[in-house]
Amino acid sequence: MSARVGVVWNPAKAERGELEVALAEVHTGPARWYETTEDDPGQAACRRALDDGADLVLACGGDGTIRAVTEHLAATDSAAEMGIVPLGTGNLLARNLDVPLADLPAAIARALEGTARPIDVGWLEADLDGGTERHAFAVMAGFGIDAHMITETDEDLKEKAGWLAYVESLGRAVSASEVIGLRLALDGGAAEAHQAHTLIVGNCGSLQGGLTLLPDADPADGRLDLLVLHEGGVSGWLDTLRNMAWDNGLKRLLRRDDEVTAESTDATTLGRLTRARVELDEPRVVEVDGDDLGETTRIEISIQPSAVRIR
Repeated sequence: MSARVGVVWNPAKAERGELEVALAEVHTGPARWYETTEDDPGQAACRRALDDGADLVLACGGDGTIRAVTEHLAATDSAAEMGIVPLGTGNLLARNLDVPLADLPAAIARALEGTARPIDVGWLEADLDGGTERHAFAVMAGFGIDAHMITETDEDLKEKAGWLAYVESLGRAVSASEVIGLRLALDGGAAEAHQAHTLIVGNCGSLQGGLTLLPDADPADGRLDLLVLHEGGVSGWLDTLRNMAWDNGLKRLLRRDDEVTAESTDATTLGRLTRARVELDEPRVVEVDGDDLGETTRIEISIQPSAVRIR
């Protein structure tokens, strides 16, 4: 029996007609369409699709749309499966799951015909200006270089140059990410003090341009991977990025076992966890899958294993 397809799409990323043509190449059955808006990046659209009986939700858009659909499916513990049609700049989850990036019919075919696999979803809770908020992430969350590269990226350049715009923003991101004091507790353990400019918790390991920041991260292993960067300044970050992403891209930087670990050097702390609590001495911008949430001094992170089934 063919799936009941609900298409959640971001009209800022693609025209509906373009998607309809691509869908028709690989799908002869009916599909219902649910447009995202500025006020609803995808959660409400996904809910409407499920209410109408969709058992396959195609998320068509950038990282924000993909995250929003993932969040609603995970929050409702829905049995519906998800397909990804990447239309954004970063396309982070699509890259990590090897979804075709530049071929709409191929991405849609993968979503319609591929075998669903469960993936974990991370949850971040933070005290923001509007109160305490809780958001899901499928790829990475945190503060520092990662977050500032999002907030400092020139939008016009992003439209013209794609992910390369993030490289252009690196210098400004480094200057905006000063070393601060923080306390980090993993899986209910005692808090440890750190001086750092960046903290990233990842469900997946790859970024744009083939950079592998967390080479052992597995979106289906029931754990999240941790990276804390202590180095300050451009040279320290570039040295760390080179060592982590290029020199060690194929090495195992984190131990693979059930023990909670946090292995430290002068430049980095690496760990694996199911829960984390972070308290910051000063407010910092926090992000989830490329979405800037605003500034906070408290972050709590947890994992929902096998939260969403993605084709």
